[in-house]
Amino acid sequence: MSFNTFGRVFRFSTWGESHGPAIGAVVDGCPPGLALGEADIQPFLDARRPGTSRFTTQRREPDEVRILSGVFEGRTTGTPISLMIENVDQRSKDYSDVAKAYRPGHADYAYDAKYGFRDYRGGGRSSARETASRVAAGAVARKVIPEVTITAWVEAVGGDAIDPARFDAAEIGRNPFFCPDAEAAVRWGRLVDEARKAGSSLGAIVAAEATGVPPGWGAPLYAKLDSELAAAIMSINAVKGVEIGDGFAAARLTGEQNADPMRPGDGGPTFLANHAGGIAGGISTGQPIRLRCAFKPTSSILKPVETIDRDGAAAEIMTKGRHDPCVGIRGVPVVEAMLALVLADQKLLHRAQCG
Repeated sequence: MSFNTFGRVFRFSTWGESHGPAIGAVVDGCPPGLALGEADIQPFLDARRPGTSRFTTQRREPDEVRILSGVFEGRTTGTPISLMIENVDQRSKDYSDVAKAYRPGHADYAYDAKYGFRDYRGGGRSSARETASRVAAGAVARKVIPEVTITAWVEAVGGDAIDPARFDAAEIGRNPFFCPDAEAAVRWGRLVDEARKAGSSLGAIVAAEATGVPPGWGAPLYAKLDSELAAAIMSINAVKGVEIGDGFAAARLTGEQNADPMRPGDGGPTFLANHAGGIAGGISTGQPIRLRCAFKPTSSILKPVETIDRDGAAAEIMTKGRHDPCVGIRGVPVVEAMLALVLADQKLLHRAQCG
C-alpha cells in the first residue's frame, strides 16, 4: 500500500522523483467555477524555486507549471486538476557514491530496508524536490479560501533568532531569508555563508499565521484542525517538530496564564490572548491560527560522515552535488502551501456537515 495522497474532501496526490523527467500533483475535490490559470500558481513556485540566491542550492530549475486537466476557459471544472513541473537541471552523476553507501540523516537506508531497492539519484521520492508539487497544489487551495490570508517567515537560523520587537511583515519579501527582521537577515547571511563554505549546513525555525479563518472549521477527535495541521507540516521533508500556538511553552504556564480570556464583542467574543493558536477542541475559534516548525540541518554536506555500505561494511561518505545550506529557508512557501491545503479541506468538510 502506498500513501501519496493527503486530504479528505480537497485531496491532492504528488508524483515524480527528484531526477525523473518531471514532478507534479493531481488535485481532486476542488469546487467548480473558480478562476484558475498557470499565472495564479507560478508566483508561489517562484518563491520556492532553487538557485535564486547564494543561500540556496544552485540547481537551476525554472519550475514552470503546466495545467494539464481540470480547467476549461480559465475556470475549474470540478474534475481532477493535473499539474506538471518539468525537471531540467539534474546531475545524476553526482550521486554515484550514494548508490554504494547510505547518507546518514537521509532516507537512503530506511527506503532500502522497506522496498529492497531505491532511487539514489538525489534521494528520488524522498527529495525535497517533491515539495514543489505541494506548492503548486497549495496555490489551487488558496482559491478555495479567498477569505484567508496566509503568511510564513523564518524565525531563526542556526539558533540565531529574530528580535520580536523588530518584526516587520513588509520585510519578509525584501530579503532571501523570508526574514521579518532586517538586522537578523544580515546576520543570517554571514552564518549561512560560513556554513556553505565549510561544507556544512544549518537548521531553521519557520513560523506561520493564517488570518480570516472563521470559527467552526475542524472537527472533534480524529479530524481536529490542529492534528491535521501537525500531520501536514510534519510531512514536509526535514521538519522534525511542530507547535500550535504557544506549543511547548504552554507547559511552563499556569492555567490562568494559559487561558485565552473572552469579553463581549460585536458579533462574537473578543479574545484577550491567543495562547491556543486559534484552535480549541480541534476547531477554529476565529482568532489567527499560529504555528511554528523546526527544520533540521540539511543532511547533504561536504564533510565526511561515518556510514555503512549496502553490504553492511563500514564506510565513509561525503555528499557531492548542489544542496541547500539551510533547507528551512525554502521551506517557507511549502509551510504556507500545506497550511492552505489543510484549511481548504477543512472549509469543505465544514460546509459538507454544517451547510
